[in-house]
Amino acid sequence: MKKQLIFISLTLISASLYAETPNKHKDKAHYFSNAQTALHAKIQAIRKGSKAKNIILFIGDGMGISTVTAARILDGQNKGHTGEENMLSFDNFPFVGLSKTYNTNSQTPDSAGTMSAIMTGEKTKKGVLAISDEALRADCKSSKGNELTTALELAEMRGLSTGVVTTTRLTHATPAATYAHSPDRNWENDSKLTLEAKQNGCKDIALQFLEFDYGDGIDVAFGGGRREFMPKDVKVEGKHGKRTDGRDLRVEWMKKYPEATYIESLDGFNKIPKNSHKVLGLFNSSHMHFAADRVNDKLGEPSLTQMTQKAIEILSKNKKGFFLMVESGRIDHAHHAGNAFNALNETIELSKAVAKADSLTNDDDTLIIVTADHSHVFTMSGYPKRGNPILGKVRGTDEHGLPKNKDELALDGLPYTTLNYENGRGFKNLGNETDASKGDDNVHTGRVDLTHIDTTQSGFHQEAMIPLKNETHSGEDVPIYSKGPGAFLLTGTNEENMIYHVMEFVGDLTEKE
Repeated sequence: MKKQLIFISLTLISASLYAETPNKHKDKAHYFSNAQTALHAKIQAIRKGSKAKNIILFIGDGMGISTVTAARILDGQNKGHTGEENMLSFDNFPFVGLSKTYNTNSQTPDSAGTMSAIMTGEKTKKGVLAISDEALRADCKSSKGNELTTALELAEMRGLSTGVVTTTRLTHATPAATYAHSPDRNWENDSKLTLEAKQNGCKDIALQFLEFDYGDGIDVAFGGGRREFMPKDVKVEGKHGKRTDGRDLRVEWMKKYPEATYIESLDGFNKIPKNSHKVLGLFNSSHMHFAADRVNDKLGEPSLTQMTQKAIEILSKNKKGFFLMVESGRIDHAHHAGNAFNALNETIELSKAVAKADSLTNDDDTLIIVTADHSHVFTMSGYPKRGNPILGKVRGTDEHGLPKNKDELALDGLPYTTLNYENGRGFKNLGNETDASKGDDNVHTGRVDLTHIDTTQSGFHQEAMIPLKNETHSGEDVPIYSKGPGAFLLTGTNEENMIYHVMEFVGDLTEKE
């Protein structure tokens, strides 16, 4: 007992001494006190119960660890700080684990197979949605009898309210894996179905959303993908629908739920009645805009944070609780384009959405999970000095460790950026951003001289080593951040499908006889 008291006393004295040190040592006090606070928070979190009334699953599509690190720094630098010391909202969650993302037939996965693992508890093939590994991709007949029940379907069976929020098309792989069962992620509308699929009775993903009949149906759905629900002769915002069966699933949804609210604009979003219990919002023909470009939408789009807040407000009306999946899907799209600017800003917007969800819920009854379905071949390289612009060119320190004010040069005599890609379109000669926007396919065998190019601008595409039309996913583990009841169950290294099993246990979603 005396040893414990002495240790506690020394700790308090040490903290006090750090607090009184000169300015140049303030970092030490900052790190010490922050560590003490974090330790206390983890101890308290472990003591919480293991059952949750509500579950909120955030998916940063393609948000690997390097993306989180770079976004954290950019967010801090946007606030006027050096950046490295900054924390995104979910960085402060008490529990962190790792997720192994491979598909059953692929070392490097895609979003359909990975999200299916997260939502059903079973790993499966690349490109299939909530269909077991027994089926073949794009083979309707083989998928029959191999459908897997999703966590969202279980939540509806248990009488919970459910929601799906995304910045991609609502029928895109990640959101679709919550409610649809398809041997091919590309079957988003009827025109994409093969003859074999039609002959064997497979339905397109948009139609499966309309016909979702578990419980009382999905209560909140926000995203893009309006075209997948519209016939090809109907036009909104200058864009035609994609359906060839003549059906307008928007109209059919409103007939199915006559007291529900359907919206397509920011104005409509802002006017959602306070007593609404069921809402569908399709804010773009295809994917929603990047956060940085959202102001350019003709009818206006809500932000991911706004959609998250509205979903929680609506779903919280159910006293039994709710299940909500929120996807920041365009992190992935920006990375595929080799464009770190938008990938990082989408991640920052995800952080804001997580913070909003955290503020609207209680740790005692709400499990919040923030993870990625997979990563990207996105790197941070060189030895940039502390506070160097994360989107900028590398500037390091001199032989005395003091910051230098000139670009570091590679062996070819050219400067290089901190952020780069292993493969993708950045191998092409993209020094002229006008050419880059046209997707010029001419491969440039040398590097571009970045000396007079502003690499921090939104349209810049980072350099890549291997020339491909699009940057690819990568196969390394991704982080899982969690807080609330049972969150500690997701620490350590996990198979990706473990996330489902924790949600099922913590949310008591087991299907009852």
